[in-house]
Formats: sequence, C-alpha cells, structure tokens
Amino acid sequence: MRRFHEAKVNGAKEVVVWGTGSPLREFLHVDDLADAVVFLMEKYSGLSHVNVGSGKEVTIKELAELVKEVVGFEGELVWNSSKPDGTPRKLMDSSKLAGLGWTPKISLRDGLRDTYQWYLENVKQ
Repeated sequence: MRRFHEAKVNGAKEVVVWGTGSPLREFLHVDDLADAVVFLMEKYSGLSHVNVGSGKEVTIKELAELVKEVVGFEGELVWNSSKPDGTPRKLMDSSKLAGLGWTPKISLRDGLRDTYQWYLENVKQ
C-alpha cells in the first residue's frame, strides 16, 4: 500500500510487483478477528482449536489491482515474473467457525479503504 501511495504522490508511471500475481491469499480484518475471538469465548467450550479466517481467496493480482484502486494510483502494474511467486495457495479451513454461525463482516475492499485512510491520517508524508 505504501509503494502505491508513494507512486501516486510522486507521479510514477508504474508499480512493479513481484511474481506473476497468480498465488491465492486469504485476508481477514483485525476487527473481524477480534469479533470472532469474542464470539468463540461466548459460544465455544471445546478443547480443539478453531481456525479464524475469511474463507475467501483472492489472487495477488486481484489484491494489487484493488490496492491500486483504493489508493488512487493511475499508473500501470508491471509484473516481474523473474521474482518468486511464493506459496501457490494459503487458505485456512474455517468451516468449524462458520458452522457455529460466525462470518466476517468487513470486506477486503472496505478493510483496505479503512487502512489507507488510517495511513493518510497517521503516517508522516
């Protein structure tokens, strides 16, 4: 997010992103995590662990495009495929938590928007 912001402020024509953009990632807003923890303290007394995740995957490419949009960077994304992609997929099995009735409430777009607003208000430019 910082790199996209700096590119916007500096009028850069592009932001270079490592890899191909194809790996899948899962994101969860910290406020949703806190909500899930409180939910579990109130509703769950089992001994086994419970994964907390959004259950939604996005590609790194989709994430980069979303960050670009949220930040307002109007340049191009350039994919440096000579750099590693990393693990192809990272998704938790959050079915136990979903089965208990909990679902996240903050979308990735809204979480990124709120984070960028916080960044603008709190990080010295």
